[in-house]
Amino acid sequence: MTKDKYYIIDFDSTFTQVEALDELGEITLEGEENKAEILQRIRDLTNGAMEGKSSFTEGLSKRLALLKANRRHLKPLIQLLQNRVSDSIRRNKDFFQAYADNILIVSSGFKEFITPIVTEYGIKEENIYANTFKFDEQGNIIGFDEENLLSLDRGKIKLLEELALEGDVYVLGDGYTDYEIKEAGLANKFYAFTENVVRDNVVAKADNVAPSLDEFLYQHKLPMAISYPKNRIRVLLLENVHPRAIELFKREGYQIETVSGALSEDELCERIRNVSVLGIRSKTQVTKRVLEHANKLMCIGAFCIGTNQIDLNSCLDAGVAVFNAPYSNTRSVVELAIGEIIMLCRNVVDKSTKMHQGIWDKSATGSVEVRDKKLGIIGYGSIGAQLSVLAEALGMDVYYYDVIERLQLGNARKCETLRQLLEISDIVSLHVDGRTNNEGMFGKEEFAAMKDGAIFLNLSRGHIVDLPALVEAIKSGKLHGAAVDVFPYEPATNDEEFVNELRGLPNVILTPHIGGSTMEAQENIGTFVPSRIMEYINTGNSYQSVNFPNIQLPELKNAHRLIHIHQNVPGVLANINSVLAGNQVNILGQYLKTNEQIGYVITDIDKLYDKKVIEEMKQVPATIKFRILY
Repeated sequence: MTKDKYYIIDFDSTFTQVEALDELGEITLEGEENKAEILQRIRDLTNGAMEGKSSFTEGLSKRLALLKANRRHLKPLIQLLQNRVSDSIRRNKDFFQAYADNILIVSSGFKEFITPIVTEYGIKEENIYANTFKFDEQGNIIGFDEENLLSLDRGKIKLLEELALEGDVYVLGDGYTDYEIKEAGLANKFYAFTENVVRDNVVAKADNVAPSLDEFLYQHKLPMAISYPKNRIRVLLLENVHPRAIELFKREGYQIETVSGALSEDELCERIRNVSVLGIRSKTQVTKRVLEHANKLMCIGAFCIGTNQIDLNSCLDAGVAVFNAPYSNTRSVVELAIGEIIMLCRNVVDKSTKMHQGIWDKSATGSVEVRDKKLGIIGYGSIGAQLSVLAEALGMDVYYYDVIERLQLGNARKCETLRQLLEISDIVSLHVDGRTNNEGMFGKEEFAAMKDGAIFLNLSRGHIVDLPALVEAIKSGKLHGAAVDVFPYEPATNDEEFVNELRGLPNVILTPHIGGSTMEAQENIGTFVPSRIMEYINTGNSYQSVNFPNIQLPELKNAHRLIHIHQNVPGVLANINSVLAGNQVNILGQYLKTNEQIGYVITDIDKLYDKKVIEEMKQVPATIKFRILY
């Protein structure tokens, strides 16, 4: 590295995720009655200075006066800041060590807490430019060195003028004072760093926006910890995915686009171009045609349990991994089922409707307890199994039927046939998946086999039940009641009318596919699915993908990771290793797993290799997708 390029990096909200003086206030004001009010005044002063709306020097004096800090408070502050280093700074520690001569920390913060943080990353102490505190004899912070240029308004400009750096200067920071360096003609470019905070007026002035240090390094062709800047990952989220997912994707540095409802096939074909990650719930259909338009799609997140709305085989052909949330909303669905069972047994829906009409129908006729009733569960997966546990706690006798051998919980008893379950159950609850061969599995014959006066619940998939047969069973009195949460056709948005033959029938609970729609479940899903997607993108880990071969990978250390997705045909692994051997590449680890359609090969290699190996890997016959992680 020659001495003709310098990288000026801010500290607060850039090197670290937070403003240090704001955090110092959290420490020094502990126990103060008006702590919240004082902290807000400190934050307002900080933001005013960082946005160029007020005098920095005046604001700094006011902040220190409000803090009432002592030297003893600096140690816990430093410990806090060590844990709040920005994610992209943390993962690019090698860059700071390799380019230490050319990196300057220029901050209006204070050396007393900046130096211990940044020197851990290899930054030289002589390259740290910041303010210093003044202390009294008791160690109280009583001010700052007023002769330090960085304590002055436009102090960073004055410092850079004094340094007179010979060469190209690039500034990375979140505040207006960082932009002023470029405005004064002392830097080639200013990059607004937005990983932690976005100041609109600063972004508007910037030459470029850097949502992470990776983007900055990428643009300057500098070594970085990941194979591409994360802001080049475009995420399209449909159907009101929980804000937690948006927060996590943004924190990772991805570009986010959201749509409140589902999209039609034509609309999705248009919108999915250049999208890397697609997030949907249950209404959006991801077809083969949609995938043909997805030129950059890496993975799909189903923010729900089911994936029958996604053409999984076509995803495999395209090398697109699919992740769902198989357990995140289990409890929510089960609680709804339990509640509906009790309400139907007590005729609560009809009683409530009459009350709203002014009819006082106080009668025990047809109302029964759930205790000692026989609950038949069809589908004993995660939801069915948990339902059996809660139902048993209510005193119900639980039976289940599943085509797959499952471990029974508690005193639940397995039925050998579906008919056996139907004939003995007072209440039947359906919890099977949405695979194609389950379509129409519950119809006229199944309702006929049930006990007279039984109760029926479907909280699984709409296309599994023959609705006309269900309607007839209710109208004829065969069923005492029913609860349905899923339907063969469901409105795409809340503005569309729900049209269905079940409307208006007695003792029937209809809910708009809300089995998993609780705040807890949606937040759990909004956390789980992005975590699996980001793990796949960042490490290649395909664990818990619903369509890809599942591989749990070790941490990538001091190596490059080659990720190869190919058709499952003979000879591909041999061809991959032939390319590596032909280029004298040292293999540190290799992991392979296949399914009927694709093979997934992960190879960790030494960092030193001829770059032509990358192009040769892409040309291996039967290759679907190839990428590399650094």
